[in-house]
Amino acid sequence: MSRKARRITRSARAAGIPTSKIRRWKRNATREPLLSSASARVKLRARGGVSEAPDHAGSPDAAAVGKAPRFFAVDFFCGAGGTTRGLIDADGYVIAGIDKEARCAKTYVDNNPNKTLDEAEPLYLQYDIFPKSDVYPEGQQEDLGAKLAELIPQHRAKAKSAPLLFAICAPCQPFTTLARKELSDDRKAKRDRDSNLLSEAATFVERFKPELVLSENVAGIKDPRYGGIWQEFRDRLEALGYVTGSRLVCTSKFGVPQYRKRSILIAVRRDLVSPERLSDLIGTELIVPEADPDATIMTVQEAIGHLPPLTAGAMHETLPNHKTRSLSELNQKRLGAALPGESNLYLESTEHGDLSLDCHKRVNTRLSDRCFTDVYTRMRPNRPSPTITTRCHSISNGRFGHYDVKQVRGISLREAAALQSFPDDYVFYPKEMIEPVARMIGNAVPPKLAKYFAGYLIDCVKADADAAL
Repeated sequence: MSRKARRITRSARAAGIPTSKIRRWKRNATREPLLSSASARVKLRARGGVSEAPDHAGSPDAAAVGKAPRFFAVDFFCGAGGTTRGLIDADGYVIAGIDKEARCAKTYVDNNPNKTLDEAEPLYLQYDIFPKSDVYPEGQQEDLGAKLAELIPQHRAKAKSAPLLFAICAPCQPFTTLARKELSDDRKAKRDRDSNLLSEAATFVERFKPELVLSENVAGIKDPRYGGIWQEFRDRLEALGYVTGSRLVCTSKFGVPQYRKRSILIAVRRDLVSPERLSDLIGTELIVPEADPDATIMTVQEAIGHLPPLTAGAMHETLPNHKTRSLSELNQKRLGAALPGESNLYLESTEHGDLSLDCHKRVNTRLSDRCFTDVYTRMRPNRPSPTITTRCHSISNGRFGHYDVKQVRGISLREAAALQSFPDDYVFYPKEMIEPVARMIGNAVPPKLAKYFAGYLIDCVKADADAAL
């Protein structure tokens, strides 16, 4: 870090600046200055007041002031911020993230300062997207609409040529394969209601008419058994004047070190779309890439091999979220006998004898086939990981054992986040807990995937579209 950056950091700490902002300055300390020193006076917001720092030409905050974003964005169902991080990395300015759960707020805000305009953190709007009714009094759709009607014009006035993007990545639980008979009545009702999240989000598209829409969900959302929800959402966007495109993609082809199949839907307002991005002459569909041509396949070892070794149940002293789940003595014997990439057939003949699970033996006998072959196994170091789920910390829920045979443990939360393409300084809260953080990580949209499609969407807008914005 340069002398100048160190000086700014010391001044910031003395002024009580939050650590997240100081980290951002360090990351950006090598930026080229965009403003002259005469216009680079930066206000440092301290706890309990505002103090003003001296001019520092080229300081990170000074460099960002006045830098226009490529687009503005609102992130619906933002969770811990995977989509938002991707949008910001694509040089967008995220006005707000919307989620009805309070638990993600600190993680979302602390990790996602914008890199353009004022570099402010996005607002975390804790609202229920459904309309209020006698049947569902918790709905807050009207209040949320009023809040967005206040925020969006305020921000768009700062960069009038920047289009508005709505990211709508609804929770995937309503479209997963967990049997309904395994759910309580309350969870069934919630799942049925949540299957309408895309439809409710479309009401905000209709009201605010963003130039761009990006949606990501599980591969299974296209399945007809879910009532054609994905196609209905697409049809509604087209009826509102958008050209759309949809495709099933694998995240490993976009620089994410993970095999994760996802449904992608993109939409551009019809009067703004570039003809080069249409799949046919009559302009009925957008081309949706199946890969990032500039990305290379990233392996598990490339993604997490730099992280410090751990033992089962340990937490690294200084690296946030580098924490693993404890293993019983029996499970340590099981995983200790596993080699990277092999199935759990090895359990039948370890140095400790047959360590196969009785429940698996019964199922295999009944079906005359081997099932659950990935549990209690290690990842392959030379390939992308399997899909990172909300249970990625547990070796009994998939191929989540660390590939290094010297480390008899499942992957840490920090490693799971890296396999989702989160940077190592992205801190999930509460740092000392496993289950809630694993849910945030497993439910997140990989930032690199969001970054690519945000950039692609911007390039779908024709060059002379400014006058129509």
